[in-house]
Order: sequence, then C-alpha cells, then structure tokens
Amino acid sequence: MKIIVDGFGGDNAPGEIVKACVMALEEFQDLEIIITGQTDGIKACLEKNGYTGSRIEIVEAPDVISCEDENPAMQIRLKPNSSLVVALNILRQNEDVKALISAGSTGAVLSGGFLKVGRIKGVSRPALAPTLPSKDDGKGVVLLDCGANVDSKPINLCHFALMGSIYYSKMYGVENPKVALLSNGTEDAKGNELTKEVFAMLKKLPINFVGNMEARDLLSGKYDVVVSDGFAGNVALKATEGAAMFVLKTLKEKIKSSFSAKIGALLLKSTFKELKAKLDYKQYGGSLFLGCKKNIFKAHGDSKAPAFLACIRQAVKAAEKDINTEIELALEKLEIEE
Repeated sequence: MKIIVDGFGGDNAPGEIVKACVMALEEFQDLEIIITGQTDGIKACLEKNGYTGSRIEIVEAPDVISCEDENPAMQIRLKPNSSLVVALNILRQNEDVKALISAGSTGAVLSGGFLKVGRIKGVSRPALAPTLPSKDDGKGVVLLDCGANVDSKPINLCHFALMGSIYYSKMYGVENPKVALLSNGTEDAKGNELTKEVFAMLKKLPINFVGNMEARDLLSGKYDVVVSDGFAGNVALKATEGAAMFVLKTLKEKIKSSFSAKIGALLLKSTFKELKAKLDYKQYGGSLFLGCKKNIFKAHGDSKAPAFLACIRQAVKAAEKDINTEIELALEKLEIEE
C-alpha cells in the first residue's frame, strides 16, 4: 500500500510528520510513503530519526501553504509547487496511491480535495468527518459535516448520513451503526426548517436512523454517527473540544492548589491518565474528507508524531476497507428527490 503525506503542512512540520512516517513503516511492513516538501529538510529529519530504508520517497515541493495565507482556495491555484498541491496531484494521477494526509490549512485541504481530486459519483457534497471519543468501548462517534459545508441542503445531509453509516460500519465492524440528527431536542418535531425536512428523509434511507440528538449527548456513546450541516457541526465540535480542554486544565490547577489534593491525585494517577487519554481526540486520528474519489485525511494542525501516526493508521485501514467503492454502490441504489 502506498500513501502520500504533505510534509510541510501543520505547526510541527516537517519534524513530527517525518517522525510519524518512520514510526508507521515500523508498524506496517507493506506500507510505502511519499513525502512532499523541501527535500533537504525532509532528508535531515529522516537522518535524525535514523531512517536509511527505501520505503520513503521524497518529492520536491519548495512552497508551503500556511494557515495565515488568505483565501485558501486561491492558494491552491497560486502555489502549484506547494507541498499540498503537489501531493494532491500525485494522489489524483496515481492509482496505486490510496490516501493523502495533511496537517495543513483546513480550507486549503478541503478546497484542493474538491478541485483536484473531485467527488465520488453521486455524492452531492463531500463532508468533513472526524471521530470523537465517546462513552463506549473505544470506537468513538463520527460527526459529519463539521465544517466543509457551512450551508447545506437536505440532500447533502442525506448523503452525509449514508456515507457516515458505511464509513463507521467498515471502520469499526458495526453492522447497523446508530445514526442521529443533530438538533435542539430529541423530539421528532424539534429543529429548524432544514432538520425537520431532513428528519423525514432520513427515516426512508436504508440506515439505522434513531432520531434527533442534542449536542450534550454527542459523547454519550448512545450514537455512532451524528449528521449535521457544517455550521452547527463545527460549533458542536469546537464546543466539545473546548469543554474537554477546560475540564483537564481545571483539574490540573485544582490538583496543584493544595497538598492534600496532590496526595489524592497521586493515588488516582492511573485514573487521571486514563481520563486524559479518553478525552484526547487526537488519538482517534484525523478527519476524513468523506465523499472524495480518494481518501483525504485532515490531521490536527498541532499534531505531534503520535497523533499523526494515528491518522496514518486510519488512512491505511480506510484504504483496506475500500470505503469509497461501497459508498458509490450504495448511492447508485439510492433514490432521493432533491
């Protein structure tokens, strides 16, 4: 299997990115990785990590699209020699390259994926689909869309639901994932005009639709897939991440506030360690731009090697499961009036 990595995307590139690639090759013996970016910098990182093998190919890309650049979509056209655009071109042109991973600008990754790689036949719009921690056996919950489409139509959310159900089933081995619709209440009649219309449409889809869900239950473990328009989904995602960070930060401050608290924390050290790991959304990998012709994963911008490695694992598994073919076949059978 071969995947391609944007070597200069993200806050910790290329050092942590290259380190993760070396770790991945140790874990997956049949994996090959292409890294795009400034050759000298990538080679220096490989030497630092003691890598002398032949399963990493470097493709020169002198430019970088940063998160500070204005108009990410325009940067795709303005910087054709950037590490991201070069990676996207290789992904599109080579059948044996199964996935792309970037920790760079979200807007640039999404725009580039849409413009350079394109959509699966039948998909109205791709959706950004991260996996979040939940109160279950470690599978987590997939939320889509969480930012790729700020304004969505009912047909888009129906496609999100179908794609999300197939993705979760293939990735986690769940035969009939529980799919919920993000709303402001669990009652069937709750929601705005969009969610009310979508609710009726989702009930007719060949998925295990279980109704509306309030944002407070996102991590409850009661649901496997949560469907939303990109605006509400992004707000729910950021609020959840912020709440988790607040809990961990406050807990740390309170432990340091007194001697007795420190003693109690020492006794509960393993419990706190497990809690921190459970709330760390980065361990679940990146967000798949679900609905593109090839798998494009957006890793967190501040990813260190372990988080980026989790994203590589995710990309390898998604390619093995051939999720895009399953989505295309399902959409061919789907009849929805727009």
